[in-house]
Amino acid sequence: MTTPAGLPPVGRPAPDFALGDQHGVPWRLVDLRGITVVVLFFPWAFTDVCASELGGVAADLDHFQNDGVQTLAVSCDSPYALRAYDDGAALGLPLLSDYWPHGAVAQAYGVLDLQRGCAQRGTFVVDGEGVLRWSDVTPMGRARDLSVVRAAIADVGSL
Repeated sequence: MTTPAGLPPVGRPAPDFALGDQHGVPWRLVDLRGITVVVLFFPWAFTDVCASELGGVAADLDHFQNDGVQTLAVSCDSPYALRAYDDGAALGLPLLSDYWPHGAVAQAYGVLDLQRGCAQRGTFVVDGEGVLRWSDVTPMGRARDLSVVRAAIADVGSL
């Protein structure tokens, strides 16, 4: 896979981050060493494509969140918006707020859309050593193919 300009290179350490989720719980990538981590950037809560994707992850949560895998969904929405969204959607996974400084983590991963002020639909799979093993950016307005993400998780888990 070729890495688009601005994305962290596959095979190198993934950018670390510390963000709070929709319940105020802090999450730090480095604290998840030993398991596969899926960092799933999404543009906005309460939108059709994002709701469809995150609903697909929630419907297959055992695959995306288990003893060996943790999925972190990241948006530039405020933590309050993410809490209200999850109160209605009941997704069962952490929704991390990259609100302030606005989009700093999305920018570190090369997926901040400066014109729209949101994260692009980027997906990153990080191995248990903190190394980025797979990435993909799906165009705005299109849902990412979750079967491809599941295959990437399986590939990383077999390393």
